[in-house]
Amino acid sequence: MLNRVVLVGRLTRDPDLRYTPSGVAVANFTVAVNRPFSNQQGNREADFINCVIWRRPAENLANYMKKGSMIGVDGRIQTRSFEGQDGKMVYITEVVADSVQFLESKGSSQGGQGQQGQGNYSSGYQQNPNQNPNNQNQTRDNQFQNDEDPFKNNGEPIDISDDDLPF
Repeated sequence: MLNRVVLVGRLTRDPDLRYTPSGVAVANFTVAVNRPFSNQQGNREADFINCVIWRRPAENLANYMKKGSMIGVDGRIQTRSFEGQDGKMVYITEVVADSVQFLESKGSSQGGQGQQGQGNYSSGYQQNPNQNPNNQNQTRDNQFQNDEDPFKNNGEPIDISDDDLPF
C-alpha cells in the first residue's frame, strides 16, 4: 500500500506554530496549489490543502516562511476525527508533512507576486545582494564566446582523459 503526497504551492497564511503540553512543536498551514487546467470561463482554479508538520521542521517553517511563500511539501494523507462541541463527529483530512522545502528565499515572494515566473527560486538560500544576476549571465555568455568551438573536429576522435569524464 502507498500513501504519498507531493505538493508545490504557496502558503495562504503565515504558519500557525504551537507547542503540545510536552513541548513538541507543531505547525498547521494551508498550501494553495494551482490546478493544471482552466475552468469553462478560462480561469485557473486552486485547491487549498491543509497540512501539519511536527518538531524542528515546524519551527523552521514558522520562522522562515510567511504568507505567499512558495514551498514544496512531501508527506502523507491522514484522516482524524473528534467529537465537536455540538456532539457530532468532525472528520478532518490533512497532509502530514514529512518534509517541507523552501522554494524561495525569505522575502523574495513579495506576497506571492514579483518573482513569480522569473525562475528565481533559490531553495531557501539568499543570493548575495551585491551580485547582479544579469552580470552573471553576461559573464557566462562572454565565457562561451571566447572559448574555442568544441565541435571544430568535425566528428573526429578527440584526446580526452578518463579523469575528465563525470562518471
